[in-house]
Amino acid sequence: MRNMHRPPWFFPAVILGGAIVVFFLRATMNDYILSIVCFVGINIILAVSLNLTNGFTGLFSLGHPGFMAVGGYVAAILTFPTARKAMLLPALPAWLAAQQWSLLPSILLGGLCATVTAFIVGFPVLRLKGHYLAVATLGFLIIVQVVITNLDSFTRGPLGLNGLPMLTNLWWIYLWVVITVYVCWKVKHSSLGRTMLAIREDEIAAECLGIPLARRRILALALGAFFAGVAGGLWAHLVTAITPTSFSVIMAFNLVVMVVVGGTGSITGALLAAGFLTLVVEVLRPLEESLEAYGISEVILSIALVMILVFRPQGIFGSREPAFLAGKQERSSSVETRIVPNRKRKEVGHEASGSGSLPEPEGIKSEKGGQT
Repeated sequence: MRNMHRPPWFFPAVILGGAIVVFFLRATMNDYILSIVCFVGINIILAVSLNLTNGFTGLFSLGHPGFMAVGGYVAAILTFPTARKAMLLPALPAWLAAQQWSLLPSILLGGLCATVTAFIVGFPVLRLKGHYLAVATLGFLIIVQVVITNLDSFTRGPLGLNGLPMLTNLWWIYLWVVITVYVCWKVKHSSLGRTMLAIREDEIAAECLGIPLARRRILALALGAFFAGVAGGLWAHLVTAITPTSFSVIMAFNLVVMVVVGGTGSITGALLAAGFLTLVVEVLRPLEESLEAYGISEVILSIALVMILVFRPQGIFGSREPAFLAGKQERSSSVETRIVPNRKRKEVGHEASGSGSLPEPEGIKSEKGGQT
């Protein structure tokens, strides 16, 4: 099959166009608008990576902010200035207190730590299904918050780490948005992604076909956790502060809403829903503060979720991508392979009808000849 409608330069052109938009925004917009755009990008990373678990394999995980917390704290400790470590974290081990890394290696290590955590948690938790899995992953999120709160020597407990260097900017976020979307797109349109979608549609049929269910689920959870850990590191160095309560159940709910509204399994849907809903929340935040009516954005998200579940349960895009992105494939070759055998069968039938009788198998005669 050949891709007919999407030229090979389409995605590079989109990436270049996005880079031009980023350059324009940094040159013309103030810090407040840029911070909102940065939050949009981080939520896109989180929603698209959560789609690996909730969308591709059909699991229902609420633990994404937990992986985000692991990656965020690892990156924050590694980039924290050594002078401030001596003052705020005096009980920190000497080898760790002497470390002060740049942003890229710190968020990469934070993503790897989140991946290892996903492997450890995934083996026992992914044996569950449905709402049992949702409760278990929610319990994991709460456990992460409690552990971080009690690790005073590493995290300062409930006080958190403040005064982090502001290393995250729009370019870093755009780079990781591109990487996240690219990796998830490649996974979805590969044999690995098709096995994940098969597990989501029918577990029993997928297992009968030889698909290892546990491995695919753990792999999806671990890959999504890596990008969640990276997003946590970017978030911490954008806000310049991190606390255990930064990654709450509300954040998990918002991410699930983004995936469900966009369409479970649709990368484009998760991307657009994350951008739109984040903008709605940020636009309503000044209104909440002026009216002192906090929680309006959560109410709107809840109503949007209910409306989607009632009128379009599959989400805006369902599991599909727009045709101009996925590319319409030429089916003439597959149609031809179905037609040619039919023609051959018709020719064989025509020859048999022309001879007046169908050919008899060797060694078998009719009952009139005395043999059966």
